[in-house]
Amino acid sequence: MPKTLVKNIDFFVAAMSQTFVSALQLDPDGMYSQVGYGIIEKFSEEYVRVKRFDGSVSHYDREITKFQHNRA
Repeated sequence: MPKTLVKNIDFFVAAMSQTFVSALQLDPDGMYSQVGYGIIEKFSEEYVRVKRFDGSVSHYDREITKFQHNRA
């Protein structure tokens, strides 16, 4: 079952352990869909920077994005 990252400590642990996370946002139908996937490089109260497999990075607003990872 996926674990949702909410608190700063959740993001810190995921970043330090190099855990792959999914970035999910609501689509027009009100359903969450994946908009990104990768390792958390940096985070703040406002955004999370995720590095993808190809080395590119994306920034996601924490207000509108849900972050999840699968428990080991």
